[in-house]
This record gives sequence, structure tokens and C-alpha cells, in this order.
Amino acid sequence: MNDIIEIKYALDTFYFLMSGVLVMWMAAGFTMLEAGLVRSKNTTEILTKNVALYAIACCMYMLMGYSIMYGGTTNLFMPDGWFGNTIANASTADVLVSDGETYYAGASDFFFQVVFVATAMSIVSGAVAERMKLWAFLAFAVVMTGFIYPIQGVWSWGGGFLSETVGYSDYAGSGIVHLCGATAALSGVLFLGPRKGKFSADGKVNAIPGANMPLAALGMFVLWMGWFGFNGGSELALSSVESSNNVASVFVNTNAAAAGGLLAALVLSQLLYGKADLTMAVNGALAGLVAITADPLSATGGMATLIGAIGGVIVVLSVRLFDKIKIDDPVGAISVHGVVGIWGLLAVTINSDVTIMAQLTGAAVIFSWTFVTSSIVWYILKKVMGIRVSEEDEFTGVDIAECGLEAYPEFVN
Repeated sequence: MNDIIEIKYALDTFYFLMSGVLVMWMAAGFTMLEAGLVRSKNTTEILTKNVALYAIACCMYMLMGYSIMYGGTTNLFMPDGWFGNTIANASTADVLVSDGETYYAGASDFFFQVVFVATAMSIVSGAVAERMKLWAFLAFAVVMTGFIYPIQGVWSWGGGFLSETVGYSDYAGSGIVHLCGATAALSGVLFLGPRKGKFSADGKVNAIPGANMPLAALGMFVLWMGWFGFNGGSELALSSVESSNNVASVFVNTNAAAAGGLLAALVLSQLLYGKADLTMAVNGALAGLVAITADPLSATGGMATLIGAIGGVIVVLSVRLFDKIKIDDPVGAISVHGVVGIWGLLAVTINSDVTIMAQLTGAAVIFSWTFVTSSIVWYILKKVMGIRVSEEDEFTGVDIAECGLEAYPEFVN
């Protein structure tokens, strides 16, 4: 019997870790997506931001974020306490007792959680692209990953009041991860202002196309693939018949929602613009993924496709709306992860007994906390070091100004 318990534990731990690897691969997806959707003169900086923010997230979440979120005793000066031995909400297999010996899943849970906080910070990167100072962005990443994200995370996944009292439900993070990241991005964009030339004095919206559409499309597929770990890993176990069936359902629904979102966005862009817009299709797939993330388990495949398709429609309309109100988001991150994230939270009520009021309360709390705290940090950074590059540097490109290196030196702009 003890051998069976240990095998189940090992299988669950391995699944947990491999799911985390898939989510970590989403960092590559965000990097490629954003590098494809910005202009060539700003590519190196966007790459630098993405690789650096991942490292910052890993360090800050180990230093303090995980302890805040789950109540463990993470302490760099006490190695025996790394990741904690008291985990409030880690895994169905986080504590197993076999023959008097206790097994903890703290390290595997930490690894799975840390890649989620990196995902939230990646959302900010694309929205503030092409005009933000590199070191101001990285300074914000320190606070975001070490404090802002974990505080709202504990309210939901750490046994806090949203999940325990309000009844808020978010299976894999439509609100906790995606709405949080998008809200921080919205605050940053409002402090930054739009890119030069995006909006004309007469109210016209000028398209600023990205430099590498193949890279953007590849980034979408990498994110799509990584999302199987994002949603599937949130089942937290694989070693029983029930959990295995649940994981299979989550995979099917995640894939269906992405497909529905892509097709809906592609069709709507054709109807609105008379063209099949690839950028809308890419964001439509991501919107479908965000929409299903709050509850990828309960829906049928057909319902998941519909939920994703509605997300695809919402993202196209949201991008148009933000352009009209002169909020410049180069990659559509606020629409994909924020506006559709709220839809994903509301969609939970379709297939469960969770109330709309509980979901709206959760969304309002996450938005309010993240927006206020992010705004304070952005304001301080703006006053202390400045957050926007000069007009001259923006014109020539932030690659040379911030990184001293061009991404495509053999090309002539």
C-alpha cells in the first residue's frame, strides 16, 4: 500500500512539474508574439524585457511572493524552510503520510506557481511596448511579482475571503492572472500615453503594423500549447481515474475555446474591415484561451467553443473601443487578458452554481487592488526615474537607446 501511495505521489509531482514546464514555455510565446507585433527598431528591448521579467518573477516570488500567497516559510537564509512545510492550498498530493513519513509537495507547487506570476507580468510588457524605459519597467516588475500579484492571489487561491466568503471561483486564473496583469498594464498605459503618431490631431487612428507576422503567429501557437499546462496543470493531480478524466476534459475544452475564438475574430474582422486580419485572428485565439481559463473543466466541448468564440468577438470590439478612446496598446493585451478575462469569470456561471455577483465581486476586487497599487508604483517611478523614453529615442527606436543593439542590423528601416 505504501508503494502505491508513493507512486501516486511521484506521478502527481511529475505531472505538476511538466505542467509548469509548459507554462514556462508560454514566456517564449509572449516573447515571440510581442517581438512580432512591434516595429523592428523596438524588437531588442521587447526581448530584453521578457527574458528579464521572467528572471525577476522567479527571484521575487521565491524571496517573498510565495510566502505571501500561501503562508509557507520561504526564507533565503533558512534553506530548510524553502518553499515551506505548511502550504495552505498547494496540491491534492501536497501532504502524504506513508509508514510514518510525511511527504511535502512544496517545491513542485512553488515551481508551478512561479510561472503563473511570470505570465501575469508578461501581459504588461506588450501593452507598454515601444515607449517605456527598460529599467522603469523592470523596477515595476519587482513590485508586481513580489507584492501586487501575491496579495490578490491569496484572496482567491490562498484560502482568502474571495474564495472562502464571497464564493468567487477561478479554476486557472482568468481573473487572478490575466485580469491582474491587464489591469497593471492599463494603469501603465494611462501614465505613459500613446506612441507618437498613433493618433492624429483630427481624431484619426493610424495603424502601426508589427515587423514580423510569422513570429507573432508562432508566438500564438506556443502560447496555445503552453495553455494546456496552464489549465491542465491546475487540476493539480493525475494519479486517479477522476483526475485523469478531468485533465482530458480540460485539454479538450482549452483547445476548443482557442479554435472558437480564432474563427470568430477572423470572421468578424472580415465583416468589419473587409479583410481577414491576422492580428485579430491571433488575438482571437488568445482571447478564447483566456475566456475558458476560469472554468475549463465543467463545459462541454461545444460550450467551450462558444465561450471562446464570444471571447473572440469581444476582443475585436474591445480593440476598436480602446482605439476610439485613445488608449494605445500595441499588442491588444488589455483587451485579450483584461476585458475577455472578465467575460471568462462570468462564463463560469453558465456551467456551475457560482453566482454572477460572486464573480463580479472577485473581478472588482482584483481590478481595484491592482489598479490602485500599480498606479502608485507607476507614479513613483515616473517622478523618481521617469518611465517614458525621449521623443528622439522613440523616433529612432528604443533598441539603440535602451539596449545599444539592433535586432535586425542587416535590415534598412
